[in-house]
Amino acid sequence: MEAPPVRVRVGITSEIIDAAGLIAEVGDPSAGATVLFLGTVRNHSEGKTGVTHLDYEAYPDVVVAKIEELVGAAASQWELQAVVVEHRVGRVFVGESSVAVAVSAEHREAAFNAGRFLIDELKARAPIWKKEHWPGGAEWVAGA
Repeated sequence: MEAPPVRVRVGITSEIIDAAGLIAEVGDPSAGATVLFLGTVRNHSEGKTGVTHLDYEAYPDVVVAKIEELVGAAASQWELQAVVVEHRVGRVFVGESSVAVAVSAEHREAAFNAGRFLIDELKARAPIWKKEHWPGGAEWVAGA
């Protein structure tokens, strides 16, 4: 019997990421594992202290297509039930999530591996730009 297709949603949003909503969205009665990764804004970066917020910019259609391609690659390597990836654009303050990857799978190894693959590849390949702000300055930061 062939596995059902993976349920996928990729979104770019200016809204606060709802972690509990993402977990519910990837929920599946056949899943024995759900993995959620949240990338959060921290108060320091590369020797700068006092980071107050980040501004993210992206071309949503391009970013969504790239992330969907990455999800397809993950689904070809691991048996997954569902994947949701959200990335914020606009202003994101310290402590808030800027990116989320939620994955459900029958087994934990697949969920962990796919989640790690997706965040690592998203950071390396999705064209999303960020500008760090701290008291007295700001600077665009290159991606991974």
